[in-house]
Amino acid sequence: MLEIALKYQGMSRKQWEHPFALEASFSGSTHPPNAYSLDDLPKTVVRLLNQGSNVMSMDFHPQQQTILLVGTNVGEISIWEVGSRERMIHKPFKVWDLSACSMPFQTTLVKDAAVSVNCCIWGPDGSILGVAFSKHIVQIYTYNQSRELRQHLEIDAHVGGVNDIAFAEPNKQLCIVTCGDDKTIRVWDAVVGLRLYMLEGHEAPVYSVCPHSKEQIQFIFSTAIDGKIKAWLYDSMGSRAEYDAPGLWCTMAYSTDGKRLFSCGTSKEGEAHLVEWNESEGAIKREYSGFKKRSMGVVQFDTTKNRFLAAGDEFQIKFWDMDNKNLLTTTAPNNGLPERPRLRFNKEGSLLAVSTSDNGFIILANGDGQRMSQMLESQAYERSQALSDMVKLPMQHSITGPLSPIPDIVDSSHFKALRLPDPIAARKVVRLMYTHSGSSLLALDSSGIHKLWKWQRSERNPSGKSTASIVPELWQPANGALMSNDVNESKPAEQSAACIALTKNDSYLISASGGKVSLFNMMTFKVMTTFMPPPPAATYLAFHPQDNNIIAIGMEDSTIQIYNVRVDEVKITLRGHQKHITGLAFSETSLISSGADAQLCIWDNKSWEKTKSRSIQSPPGHPSSLVGETEVQFHNDQRHLLVVHESQIAIFDYQLECLRLWSPRESLVGRITSARYSCNGLFVITGFLDGAVGVFDADTLSLRCQIAPSDYLSATISSNHSTVYPVVIAAHPSHYNQFALGMNDGYVHVIEVPNDLKLDSSAPLGKDTLASVLKDDFESMSI
Repeated sequence: MLEIALKYQGMSRKQWEHPFALEASFSGSTHPPNAYSLDDLPKTVVRLLNQGSNVMSMDFHPQQQTILLVGTNVGEISIWEVGSRERMIHKPFKVWDLSACSMPFQTTLVKDAAVSVNCCIWGPDGSILGVAFSKHIVQIYTYNQSRELRQHLEIDAHVGGVNDIAFAEPNKQLCIVTCGDDKTIRVWDAVVGLRLYMLEGHEAPVYSVCPHSKEQIQFIFSTAIDGKIKAWLYDSMGSRAEYDAPGLWCTMAYSTDGKRLFSCGTSKEGEAHLVEWNESEGAIKREYSGFKKRSMGVVQFDTTKNRFLAAGDEFQIKFWDMDNKNLLTTTAPNNGLPERPRLRFNKEGSLLAVSTSDNGFIILANGDGQRMSQMLESQAYERSQALSDMVKLPMQHSITGPLSPIPDIVDSSHFKALRLPDPIAARKVVRLMYTHSGSSLLALDSSGIHKLWKWQRSERNPSGKSTASIVPELWQPANGALMSNDVNESKPAEQSAACIALTKNDSYLISASGGKVSLFNMMTFKVMTTFMPPPPAATYLAFHPQDNNIIAIGMEDSTIQIYNVRVDEVKITLRGHQKHITGLAFSETSLISSGADAQLCIWDNKSWEKTKSRSIQSPPGHPSSLVGETEVQFHNDQRHLLVVHESQIAIFDYQLECLRLWSPRESLVGRITSARYSCNGLFVITGFLDGAVGVFDADTLSLRCQIAPSDYLSATISSNHSTVYPVVIAAHPSHYNQFALGMNDGYVHVIEVPNDLKLDSSAPLGKDTLASVLKDDFESMSI
């Protein structure tokens, strides 16, 4: 049986008995001397960032060299773009589904609600991350190119603390490896959270895990707080070997190329031991000197460039050459380091994140890191970088060319901006629309709460229409009622689709946030009725242009329900998409639908037959097959259609032939978040992921001007919060120069550009032309 098992694992008997001997050629070999300069080490402080609580764990993104994941002693996690100093994402600790957790965990939380992050780490390609907490659970998020975190798995992983978490890919299956106070190591399927293996044999809490692969053999090293190191295969046959680590609280790490193994342990007396292992013998090859004999705290270390080791000790950072046991150099930034700071290199070794004693961290850089940081900081202020290459598609033939330089509206004297009052803005605005009268703005946030702002008639505002010059009232009925949607309790609100539609007289609102569709009275905020309980959930709503009782409802299951509200009946179900519906638009004769499958379909709005379908085209530099949210809006002439995707804005004719297409450069900050026609159909207002807003000629899709986020966001918001950007744009129904932005930080901004923003598509896009179109009653632009 033993020989069969060895053959199955592809291991020799020696490897079975000595798992450290995973590379036979290592024994007795020497590594070529490293050629290096001390300038290769990141020692210059380029960033000092305030996390707000004590930093416990950090990890740089495996591909994006300046994206840093941070976990703290109060259970929060943040994702920072350290180059531009932006905290893009911040997640306070929260149990997603307490009812699904074990009773011991629930009891523990009742006794003591304090929870710390023990470890946070990115997955192999940066599309997933894991967080291990000091009590029982791990949380797994997915991270997409739009810099959004989505809840993926919450696992009640161990009894007691989860001390470490790692990702591994045995047999090309992505797995999560955890260890904990219950003395076990557990391996979980990263897709569905199923436990695959439980590795038992340690006699003390397991402190760290280190999965690795060599010569097609996949294994895990684990260390316990009694100083025992064990080696495991992915099976239930027990550990293959046991060794004594120098030091008790011990972590292990490989060099970047995976060929050299190191560990760093700290004894009960505070002595630190950093060593290199001889894998072929399971013995210590080299122990590095230079640690203070007795210090408080556990030493953290990291490796970089197959060349250097770094550890936090004695209020400073200490560096070693891997091939020399003597201390190479130290750095002691004057930024209040703790006695044993935590640290992490980025994957290129150009940056080093180090925790400080005042609830923050610093970023150290070498020459390459300094240049990269300067470039990113410069880009954060050069607001025109996000909007670039224009692509035109006359019919099916694309012509690509560079966009002429377009100056920003450089200060607020050239336009008006107003952030609407909201004492509880906390959830992302997911839907936003003006009432048909133009006197109110309605927002729906990701928690299912509606907010309504009303402008009143006055001497300063005799029309009573919305304006950026007067602050409106956040309106509620006298009884203080809120318009709150039914939500799906089994699905996080952030992941639920949201949709709203108003009747033509602004009296009734139809809305949904993942639960039942609700019909509200806009005067009383009272729910008149609910219908369409999920699953599937409603994802988009549109009223029939001739009959307010008929609603097209896009669904999560890719169907479109044509529903009669008055008789509470589905007239017909339309099927033509492969993924959930993301957009619906009526003309007088047809319904256009769009889906997350990037398909467009035309339906006759009398017979409800599908007359044509087409996939949106992929711009240069994007995948040939696009997926993702696509929205549609008819032009006033009902012969042209605006199609919006994160990769493009495009103009189609009523037969779904693409006439024009504009695409941002293949850049993360250049992704499109939303776009709408102005009420007169002369231009397209477009929002971008970096917070910029572009105004395009609706006929040619030439960029006329752009508004930078710093022009309408306060400096406090810009510097202290995650990247703030418009999730949704609403165009005023009668003032073509006014639009509203619903932001991911929960606020709504109303913006007015000069009144005679004439769009002369034949005019060249030069500075003189732009200045002339922005003259109006505002001051002329200084360019």
